[in-house]
Amino acid sequence: MFKNSIIKLMIVISIIVLAVIGCQKKQEEKNKLYVGTNAEFEPFEYRDGDKIVGFDVDLITEIAKLIGVEIEFKDMKFDGLLPALESKNIDIIVAGMTATDERRKFVNFSDPYYESQQTILVHKDNRDIYGFDSLQGKNVGVVLGYTGDLAVSEMSNVNVQRYGATSEAIIALKSKKVDAVVLDSEPAKQYFDKNNDLKLVISLTDSVKEEYAIAMRKEDTELLAKVNEALQTIKDNGTYDALISKYFVE
Repeated sequence: MFKNSIIKLMIVISIIVLAVIGCQKKQEEKNKLYVGTNAEFEPFEYRDGDKIVGFDVDLITEIAKLIGVEIEFKDMKFDGLLPALESKNIDIIVAGMTATDERRKFVNFSDPYYESQQTILVHKDNRDIYGFDSLQGKNVGVVLGYTGDLAVSEMSNVNVQRYGATSEAIIALKSKKVDAVVLDSEPAKQYFDKNNDLKLVISLTDSVKEEYAIAMRKEDTELLAKVNEALQTIKDNGTYDALISKYFVE
């Protein structure tokens, strides 16, 4: 009888311990955000060895401190970010993502944190590409799902070559497999700065401005409010300006 009581007591204690561990895990999960990014978009997110670094990385890290959560980055293809958010494999997207009307149908965006535009990279000896109007009849490289992909796909008489990563598109350009690559302005400047065989074509007249924002699921309205509040704090206290000075080419 005494032995049976001991066994029952041990079972009860085990159940309690498992319940406590389960609650702790749930609490930890609640205080942790999985951040989806595409570490192919320097200076916003890129790899330094095995570490993901960049403007977006520092920005969301500062936001996480202010709202009191831990974060873990998940690096994936850009065109896989929105499906991953929808399937709850990630909780938030920070990847130099443009807040388009089409994307707003599926996600909530934070207040914008950066304004960009589309820019053209060509080989340094190219003389016949001077703006977006001159891309007709050309082989143009873009990154799948990037704004450049969306913009060039709407143009007539352009042979669009899609790549899974920015580095792949740049390699194609350097080897002259494509005539040009259309890319967001800051990453384009970074590649131009590091490759003396490339030339930057900036056409202010026919490139529409775009705003980067942080994406979340539609139902995560509380998280959206916290992110926006933290983002405003970062802009007000000088942290944002410090990050701009740290990462961007003048």
